Amino acid sequence: MMSPAGRLPLRFSTQTLLLQLGVVLLVVLLSGAVHAWLTFERLGREAENQALTLARTVASDPSVRANVQAISRQAGTPPPAELKAGPLMAVAEGARTRTGALFVVITDETGLRLAHPDADRLGERVSTDPSEALAGREVTTRNTGTLGPSAGAKVPVFAPDASSGAGTGSGSRTVVGEVSVGYSTESIGQSLARDIVPIVLTAAGSLAAGVLASFLLRRRLQRLTLGLEPEEIGALVHDQVAVLEGVDEGVVGISADGRISVFNAAAQRLLCQPDLAGQLWQDAPVPAQLKALTLPDAREGEAVELVAGEQVLVASARKALHRREDLGWVVMLRDRTELQHLTRQLDAVGTMSTALRAQRHEFANQLHTIAGFMSIGQHQQARDYLEKLAATGPLKFPVDQAELLQDPYLQAFIGAKGVEADERGVSLRIGPETLVRGQVTEPQDVTTVLGNLIDNAVNAAVAGTAAERWVELELLDSEGDGGGTLHVVVADSGDGLPEGSTPEAVFAEGFTTAAGNGVRGAVRAGGGQGLGLALARQLARRRGGDVTVLEPGNVGGPGAVFMATLPGTTTAATTARKA
Repeated sequence: MMSPAGRLPLRFSTQTLLLQLGVVLLVVLLSGAVHAWLTFERLGREAENQALTLARTVASDPSVRANVQAISRQAGTPPPAELKAGPLMAVAEGARTRTGALFVVITDETGLRLAHPDADRLGERVSTDPSEALAGREVTTRNTGTLGPSAGAKVPVFAPDASSGAGTGSGSRTVVGEVSVGYSTESIGQSLARDIVPIVLTAAGSLAAGVLASFLLRRRLQRLTLGLEPEEIGALVHDQVAVLEGVDEGVVGISADGRISVFNAAAQRLLCQPDLAGQLWQDAPVPAQLKALTLPDAREGEAVELVAGEQVLVASARKALHRREDLGWVVMLRDRTELQHLTRQLDAVGTMSTALRAQRHEFANQLHTIAGFMSIGQHQQARDYLEKLAATGPLKFPVDQAELLQDPYLQAFIGAKGVEADERGVSLRIGPETLVRGQVTEPQDVTTVLGNLIDNAVNAAVAGTAAERWVELELLDSEGDGGGTLHVVVADSGDGLPEGSTPEAVFAEGFTTAAGNGVRGAVRAGGGQGLGLALARQLARRRGGDVTVLEPGNVGGPGAVFMATLPGTTTAATTARKA
């Protein structure tokens, strides 16, 4: 923005610098002036005290007192020539010469000069008021007389018979004159000039230190504010609050020193954590996959999937830079839980659609056979063929003992999985202990868990070393207060769990053997990223069930055996029979 005069306004840091420099300069000038004034006053007081001491000394001289008294008793004042050659002039000039005073003046009781540095002034009345001293009181003065400005003192001269010395006595003492002593303020100024050099040097040093500190503070202020003006910082704060708290994505900011600076509400919700702002990122209770995104060797912008609580998250991290300054990292979190469920459901629908298309061709061939029998008049053969079809059903899935499944949803889904398995050279069969009396009421959850287990078993069978490749599936339902519970057991002909891995390890996020030796691992559901079994277990546990490993399996078969328990996914058997 331009100022009214059309000039760019000064930046805040520049304004702060100028203000600091002005304050430092003002403080230094005031401090120097006060110090100089106090020094001047001290030198003035010292000159006054020195003048007072010299005046007392001269006024207490017996010869001075006697001569002043003698002159005071005379009628009139002696002529200047006589005073110039008299003893008072000699004493006064001797004292002035020895002490470097500006003047030493002796007067009579009327204020007429009896001794003065300028002989032409002898016999004249003093230029300053002598009444205080002639009244018997000592005073210090700062005034300008015939010899210039001075700091001095006036002391009364007492008659010899009044006291043995100058000072305060009884009221019977007789004042016969006064002594005035003064030191030139120019000499005080010269002393001040000598003393002012350290003051000036100190002030200059203080000013230089203040200027340097102001410049350093300006640089630090610019670095801390990233060169932004207060209005811009305020706008950024408002925008940050509006954006960070208004978006559904989780945002985690990590400063350059490794501490969490931003942890918005969405991140708290997705990671099931309180606000972690201020904690060290490496010590924060977040999944290890997130911390790995900010390692020095991590690829910037690479997205990873992970399971946090009951959510499937997609996380990515980017470096935060401002004018080549490293500000740290920004980690973005997006919730893909519903998308994963929908993807799994669409996979199931696609699987069944593919199987139905294959069966449609078989069904069309059967109709063509019947039409052929009818066209050639072989009605009995057509009748026998229809009876055979009625006994086996119009559709045939490559699933052994599929007739044990009474629920139509399970028939269709497992039949479609059988088609996929058959295409990969794996035989999918239903175990003889299978018994599902109710009907599936939560097909989406059943699809996710059952599909993951079957897909992983088929992968293990394909990669196994056994000559016969098979997957066996047993399903049982039981009644409960919240509906029927579906129990699923899946076994395969693979080589079992990887050597050295524990049964719990296969449920860890990121566990996969898709590119390894082919044994069962957490594959498929997360696109081969190791989320399938972790997601299946999370879903089952959310319903109050679980997914566990019953048998780890052996190389050469049989492979691992998994069991899943899904409460509340089927209707009670009694309800199904009544229906």
